[in-house]
Amino acid sequence: MTATTATPPAGTTLVIGATGTTGSRTAARLTAAGHRVKAAGRRATPVPGADPVPFDWYDPATHAAALDGVDRAYLVPPPGDSDPAAVMLPFLRRARSAGMRRAVLLSSSAIPEGGPGVGAVHRALPDLFDQWAVLRPSWFMQNFTGTHAHAVSIREDGVIRTATGSGRVGFVDAEDIAATAVRALTDEQAPNTDLVLTGPQALSHDDVAAIITEVTGRPVVHHRLSYEQMRDRLTAQVPVQFASMLAGMDRAISEGAEDRITDTVRRLTGRAPGTFRALLEREMR
Repeated sequence: MTATTATPPAGTTLVIGATGTTGSRTAARLTAAGHRVKAAGRRATPVPGADPVPFDWYDPATHAAALDGVDRAYLVPPPGDSDPAAVMLPFLRRARSAGMRRAVLLSSSAIPEGGPGVGAVHRALPDLFDQWAVLRPSWFMQNFTGTHAHAVSIREDGVIRTATGSGRVGFVDAEDIAATAVRALTDEQAPNTDLVLTGPQALSHDDVAAIITEVTGRPVVHHRLSYEQMRDRLTAQVPVQFASMLAGMDRAISEGAEDRITDTVRRLTGRAPGTFRALLEREMR
């Protein structure tokens, strides 16, 4: 699929997770391009040009107002839920009945169709909507600059802790995820497929630590943990089942599961994805 000129649709786009890493950027890009947007989230943080609407995946009483007048949506799953399909699929059936015709789901490069977590929603999406896309980005570059545990440990301790070993990842800038989401939401024809999104380079966490050190001048090192050590650290923050899944993703990286780059961002947006160094120079200097 090649990038085409998007024109504002007649309807309204619902952005769920509009205060989050990709949702906030997607909503901002849509409104800047003249699209009507409902910015949905549990916190009523204003998004310039968008209509704020309270929304909670776990509170069906918030769903009707969010769906009113909407013909497409950007779907960010509830964070930390090992079975998001249980709340997402009833909502999506209600959305279809309410007149929504296009859905763009945020998933992960680590989760295939029918896989654990949001993989079940991925599998169901083509049966629910004629126009759809599943974005499967690699790990976010912003994990090292925002509020993620990696970013916190970098700031506080100068350390990145993972069970990824020397495995490489095609880290992707959230700005590029948002730019791709906008194309999938607003192009005349939706992709009707899943899209693996990466940056232009595959980097190990040793590489990441070295680049952060070079750009910021503050020493950062990568501490390699075992799967069990990583799982136990995460269990202090999230339920054990979810911690095991996250630690398992690190182990998969160590085995080469994320060592790839794709041309998806360039094909859909018409421009090259940003580099990790450029992201750091923008956000950490």
